[in-house]
Formats: sequence, C-alpha cells, structure tokens
Amino acid sequence: MHRRPLGRGRTLAAIAGILIVPGCVLQWWQVGGTPGVTPLSGNGLAGSGIVVFLAGIAALALVALPYAAGDRPVGLDRWPTFGILLAAGWIGFAWRIVELGLSDAFQFAEPADVLTRGPGIWVAGLGLLVLSRAVIEMAAEPARR
Repeated sequence: MHRRPLGRGRTLAAIAGILIVPGCVLQWWQVGGTPGVTPLSGNGLAGSGIVVFLAGIAALALVALPYAAGDRPVGLDRWPTFGILLAAGWIGFAWRIVELGLSDAFQFAEPADVLTRGPGIWVAGLGLLVLSRAVIEMAAEPARR
C-alpha cells in the first residue's frame, strides 16, 4: 500500500493541534492569590474556550482521517475544512477573552491581567497561529486527488 506524504500544511496542522489541546488544559486566567485572598483560576475548557479545544481535536482528527480511510480520497481533507476549524477556533478564543474581560465575577486588578495570568491562553493562541499558517500552506498546495 502506498501512502501519500503528509505535506507541510498538514504537518503544521498536526503541530497546531498538539499545541492547542494542552493549551486549553493549562490555566488561562487567575484572580487573587495575594496573601489572605484565595486564588481562583480556570482553563480553556470553560465558556467558549471549549470551541478552541474542539478545533484542536478536530484538526488532529482531520490530519489522521486520510490514513484511517485507506487509499480512498476523503472529501473533508481539503483546506476549506481546516479554514472553518480555524475560524471557529479564533472566534471561540476571542469570545473567551471578551468574556473574561467584561465579567464582573472576575475582579482583575488591571485589564492586562486577563492575558498575563495564565500560560494556557498563550499556548492555545500560538497553536491557532500555527493553524493559520497551516491553512495558508494548504491553500497554496495543488489540489489533491
């Protein structure tokens, strides 16, 4: 059986999924933590951050799909499918940041604390950037048959 090569775009999409999934499990925000104040924190599996997590899982599944299907071409293995995942991931990511910034439940001392209190939000954002590059690479590739 002859397998076609993965290609640069799909390799980047796999790397993006590998970054996004643990990025969503890591801490995205934290409030409190000063002496006498109990810290509260959360990750990307709450609110609209779950959309980012699902986009990462789906990107990994789409990369693996042609190999699971055998030698038959798979209709979903096209760059527009990855583009839809990318758009959903960015919308979920931006919506979660807005939720955190506007929520009264989270008393951030500074507006920048939304982005500086957790490494997970940065790892997931980096994964979305890599997925953006992957979609650009896949769109530039010749069409697969």
